[in-house]
Amino acid sequence: MTPVRPAGVQVPTHRRQLLQFGLGMGLAVVLLVWGLPYFAKTSWGDIWDVIRGVPPLHVVGFQLLMLAGLYCYTFTFTGSLRGLTHGRALIINLCGSSVSNLLPGGGAVGLAATYAMCRSWGFSRRATSTSAIVTGVWNVLARIALPVVAILVLMAGGVTLPKALTDLAVAGTITGLGIIAAVAGMLASERVAQRLGRLVDRVVGPLVRRRRPDSTMSVEDVVGDLRARIIDVVRWRWWSMTLGMVGFFGAYYVLFVLVMRETGVMLPLNLLFAAYAIGRLLTAVGITPGGVGVTEAATTIVLVGWGAGNAEATAGVVLFSIITHLMEVPLGGLGWLLWSLSTKAEPPAEGEEPVFARPA
Repeated sequence: MTPVRPAGVQVPTHRRQLLQFGLGMGLAVVLLVWGLPYFAKTSWGDIWDVIRGVPPLHVVGFQLLMLAGLYCYTFTFTGSLRGLTHGRALIINLCGSSVSNLLPGGGAVGLAATYAMCRSWGFSRRATSTSAIVTGVWNVLARIALPVVAILVLMAGGVTLPKALTDLAVAGTITGLGIIAAVAGMLASERVAQRLGRLVDRVVGPLVRRRRPDSTMSVEDVVGDLRARIIDVVRWRWWSMTLGMVGFFGAYYVLFVLVMRETGVMLPLNLLFAAYAIGRLLTAVGITPGGVGVTEAATTIVLVGWGAGNAEATAGVVLFSIITHLMEVPLGGLGWLLWSLSTKAEPPAEGEEPVFARPA
């Protein structure tokens, strides 16, 4: 059955977008079918032999742990949007993830779906857009922090890293600290926010005015308004959003370790954490939908390079990807069904938006 889409959610059909999606999917297939066994120096026959040895009951347990991780993430959603229940936050999470993994321009479509669903439950434009921005910032900061922490743990433990990985770690640390400093500075100081807005305005302003000569948009004003909105949400429930992110990534790390142990990968926990962190960062790579193929290939290369069995490491990565990525598709279908059956509420009119809206 074709899932119902919320009003206002448009699936990209532009030729260029479809071409990009096709190329991305093609690259993902090549990396999965050919790249994984090639880089790991194994074969799909050996990989499936390892996966077939995993008891089905254990796979069910892994899936339940994955759902527990998704539920933890609802604390980030509910912390960023006053009045949102955990049940509806889980529906948003399931639907947004499935759309992001399947459709061309999936990230943008997933964001549009989240926005339309929240509006259908009676939330104002301001509250919904602020929630999307805040959760996006929390996601970016968490994905940047994970590999930085992992590399520092490895270095503190005396683990020798390849030069390429060391260079990548240094570059990632500098970039991550720069982004964190910019966000923290914008939130802590109105003067910093104004300077950042003026800087962006100098770069973006001419491009906007070239496309829209009558535009009077000021990035400085937008940044000032955005700062006030983010501070309002962060002061209210920063701890809930942070715990949600820690619970989500923590549950997925435990799942990663259990899957690896099940397939025979007995590397120390610090090495597994580093491999997991690199994989989580690469899921944001826009080359392929959801980073599929890129994530699996890179994680397998890292595990094998640190001494894991070729077939065992690849099998663990494939099984983890099936549980956390592929299974989001049917779960997303369930999410769309639950959304279609949920009680809808008329959102407030423009200019009459309250501080927050509680769905009926």
